[in-house]
Amino acid sequence: MLGLLAAGATGAVLTGCADDASPEVTPAAEQIAGGTLPPTTGPTPPASPSAPSAVVDGNQAMRRLLEGNARFVAGRDEELDEGIARRVAVSKAQHPFATVLGCVDSRVPIELVFDQGLGDLVVVRSAGEALDHSVTGSVEFGVAELHTPLLVVLGHQRCGALDATIKALDSEQRTAEAGELGYIVDTLAPAVRQVARKPGDRLTNAVHANVDLVLAKLRQSPVIGPLEKSGKVKLVGAYYELDTGKVHVS
Repeated sequence: MLGLLAAGATGAVLTGCADDASPEVTPAAEQIAGGTLPPTTGPTPPASPSAPSAVVDGNQAMRRLLEGNARFVAGRDEELDEGIARRVAVSKAQHPFATVLGCVDSRVPIELVFDQGLGDLVVVRSAGEALDHSVTGSVEFGVAELHTPLLVVLGHQRCGALDATIKALDSEQRTAEAGELGYIVDTLAPAVRQVARKPGDRLTNAVHANVDLVLAKLRQSPVIGPLEKSGKVKLVGAYYELDTGKVHVS
């Protein structure tokens, strides 16, 4: 079964990841912007790293993700910007427009799936989107410290973590393996049990149920819950089809 990947960090360390204040604009820079001084010659500098994204709310952010996914499905990725200029531009500050919690599955590279580049997304991944303190805290960091107006929980077709959980529950064995794999089974088990009598594909049903349960838990966060209620962040559940590359909104 897939292992849990979640980077642990204290609040102090996380705070250190936040952007510093925007650099002070010098009088000369203001004069250049106003046209009173000629611009310097030489190579064109990269875009300002402190320029905020044009996305201002969760609906716009979701639309941008789905437009990117449509490009990915069609095989015409256009917006994925990871070149030198972009790397330099985001090195001093970041203004991501969405936080996405997804699985560790190697077939679901979130930036690629949504055709987004450096600095566009806060990506948090764990097996089956299993929540623990570190994963939840990382999601909170995205919406509260980096002010992303959108939080997406992305489940996916044929999730190995949930499939392993189904098999573990069917065999009445928590896990035969050492380490923290048993924790993942325990965390994902409620979704599997919830759909035990539901018609249809058991694994697919469990994936959808798990997305809903994860969203419900995140809404209980003292950080995320109030942000959603105040309209500062939109929470969305979604499902990724491995066969087609398409993302469906729950």
